[in-house]
Order: sequence, then C-alpha cells, then structure tokens
Amino acid sequence: MKGSETLSNDGIVKGAILIAGPTASGKSALALDTAERENGIIVNADSMQVYSVLDVLTARPGSDDLKRAPHELYGHVHPSISYSTGAWLRDVTRLAGEGRFSKRRPIFVGGTGLYFRALTEGLAEIPNVPDDVRARWRRRLDEEGPVRLHELLAREDMEAAKAIRPSDGQRIVRALEVLESSGRSIRTWQAARARPVVDGATAQRIVIEPPRAVLAERIGKRFARMVEAGAMEEVRALLALRLDPGMPAMKAIGVRELGMVIEGRVSIEEAQRLAAIATRQYAKRQSTWFRNQLGPEWLRLGTLFS
Repeated sequence: MKGSETLSNDGIVKGAILIAGPTASGKSALALDTAERENGIIVNADSMQVYSVLDVLTARPGSDDLKRAPHELYGHVHPSISYSTGAWLRDVTRLAGEGRFSKRRPIFVGGTGLYFRALTEGLAEIPNVPDDVRARWRRRLDEEGPVRLHELLAREDMEAAKAIRPSDGQRIVRALEVLESSGRSIRTWQAARARPVVDGATAQRIVIEPPRAVLAERIGKRFARMVEAGAMEEVRALLALRLDPGMPAMKAIGVRELGMVIEGRVSIEEAQRLAAIATRQYAKRQSTWFRNQLGPEWLRLGTLFS
C-alpha cells in the first residue's frame, strides 16, 4: 500500500503496521527492516521511550537507525511531565493531521499494550487531572503502597477496583485521581470510547513472542552494554532534576539500580544484576499481557530479531 493511500476520508489511518513485543525482543530491528522495505515511517509505541534524557537506558533508536528511516514520538517529552496514553494518542492524531503518513506507511512499534489498544479501539476522552491532584495521589502511592490504595478504591469505586490488580499502583492511582477530579468512575469514561485512529480491518499486526530463556540471556547482556554506552551518566542527569519519585520517567528500569551505585549503596555489578532481574520480570508481564489481550488477528512470531 502506498503512503498516499493510508488516510481515509474520515481521517482514520489505513494499512498501518503494528509491531508489539516485550523489551529486548528486537521490535525496533524488525520495524527498521520493514520501514526500508515498505517506505515506512516508524512511530514509537513505548511509554518510556517518549522521555528525553534516557536515550540509552530506554533503548531508543540511535543515530544510525534514524538515518535508515524517519522516526516519530521518541524523546519528545521532558521527564517532569506525566505522559498518558491519551496524550500519546493525541500526538499520533496530530501526526496524521499534519500529513506525516501521506507519503509513508506508518509502522507503530513498542511494548506498551494500551497504546496499541487505543490505536485500534479508540480511547475515552477522560478530562485532564489537575497537577496537584495527580501529585498528591502519587505521593500517597509511594507512602502507602498499592494494596492500601486499592482498598480505598474498592470502597469508593468497586467496579474500577475489580478491574485492577491490587499490585498495579499506576492504574489504581489513575482511577482514584479521575474519580476525584471528575466525580465519575474511570469505568464510566472508558465505556464511552472515541473513534479509533487506525483502521483495524486494514492493519497488519505482529507480536513477537520469543522463548523466555533466550530473551533472558539477551536482557542480561543488553543492560551491560547500556552501562558501557552511558546509562550511568543519563541517570545522574535525571536525578539532578530532583523530580517526584512517582513520575513515570523515574520508574524506568535501571534508574533505581544505577541510582544506588551513584549513592554508593551497591556495586555496578550488583546494579546490573538487579536491573536484569527487573527487566526479565517486566518482559514476562508484557508477554503475559500480549498473550491474553491480543486476539487472533495478530501474527505471532516466536523468534528474536536483531
């Protein structure tokens, strides 16, 4: 499909390529190969790669990759901003409106499942949450933990609590802040979805599902390379901003671990071991989500890409 054919009369993107998968599975490599073959433009669909400062630590495309194909929505958000799925979808809609997909086939690639769902199903127009409300609930999450806040959510909004795991602090806080700021349950807002941005009927969907042992080996080696490439300096720069620990960018894997090295609490070897464990756990959660939430219309590939 030619780029000029990717936007329908009603503004919905046709013929897009969606590539999902857990961290370190080679999604970006597959996207690059596809972009060169399909005259494509690569659009980030990973919630951590949107943030500036953490170039290496979030495995954003390097200069050589940027020369091979145009990339969008990478590193365009300052870490002091709490960037949401809704904000990302608005950015994608803006790109479509600006004609960025008129001559190139859009290739959405990343590991954030909710981004892909929002693309093809639309997203509820939930009102903006005031900064002070968001900051207060994030502080409470740090101080009281997700289980305590889940109990509070269950008392105030049982339907929302039933749909969220007690350990999922970010979604619990989101439900609480929406309830406080709008007076309505997040489930009510979610039930009224807007139109999709991508036409699911014409989209090509791919999810990478590599063997766990093979992925685990790659994860261990990759974090060591990140440290060699300057991840420690990135964490120093991020910590120098003195951001609220509850901000999403502060939750990037490696920030806490390398921060402990900077503070003299652990060795670099121990930090790499801890970060590799955290990354493997995250990859497992991603794979579980993709396996349970992505339907039969997704082509499932069992090999790693590089």
